[in-house]
Amino acid sequence: MPEGPEIKRAADDIAAAIAGKAADEVFFAFDHLKPFESMLAGLLITAVEARAKAMLVRFENGLNIYSHNQLYGKWIIRKAHSYPQTNRQLRLAIHNEKKSALLYSASDIEVLNNDELLTHPFLSSLGPDLLDPQTTVAEVRERFISRKFQRRSFSSLLLDQKFLAGLGNYLRSEIMFVGGVMPNMRPMDCNDAQLDLLAKASIELTRRSYKTGGITNSEERVAELKAANKNRRDYRFMVFARAGKSCYECRSQIQKDVAGGRRFYYCPQCQKPAQ
Repeated sequence: MPEGPEIKRAADDIAAAIAGKAADEVFFAFDHLKPFESMLAGLLITAVEARAKAMLVRFENGLNIYSHNQLYGKWIIRKAHSYPQTNRQLRLAIHNEKKSALLYSASDIEVLNNDELLTHPFLSSLGPDLLDPQTTVAEVRERFISRKFQRRSFSSLLLDQKFLAGLGNYLRSEIMFVGGVMPNMRPMDCNDAQLDLLAKASIELTRRSYKTGGITNSEERVAELKAANKNRRDYRFMVFARAGKSCYECRSQIQKDVAGGRRFYYCPQCQKPAQ
């Protein structure tokens, strides 16, 4: 499933194609949304925004198309009324005179007014958005030690959008590695230094991934590995998807395991389980 950085990059691409322009035509695949096609056609699209793993296409009349890609949804930008050859099902199309924004395979699509956004079950429950410039390390650290979250294991906590919006599976592994913690640990098991590292890593790695198109390693390490003729698979992550390879910090072998039904990767030397 795409994580916050990927959704925001997709929103940027969609905004470049359709924001600030009138939607000549809007198509919905679902019958209950059909009445909105005529209501939205001809209206100016004022913005395209990422909200954690969801997206909003905002119109000048106060209506918004909400979508969540879930596991299989995919946005594609094409020339106006040009469709790719695919076995995916088209769920939403927004056309202007030059471009078409096409959403395939997603099933979670709604049309909401501005007031409804405030009470939407998913949007209204989101934690601080790690890609929001206003979100600070101090704010994130407070989330880790709050009564609501401090007793939960990192395996579930770092996937919960109510905790911090935008995290996902690869970011979970990378943040735990930087913090030196294992999935069975909880924030209340950590010392101040670990909490500081976790809070800082949550923001820095998420924003780095957005900026670099999915890379969480530092710019310096990426340059070093590229100079050694390593490919993207080798230099993209610190530990995620690197089972059996050497840790860049201590040379121990990276391990793979499962927590919360999702795979994670860790260094047995740099990360220690709760005692």
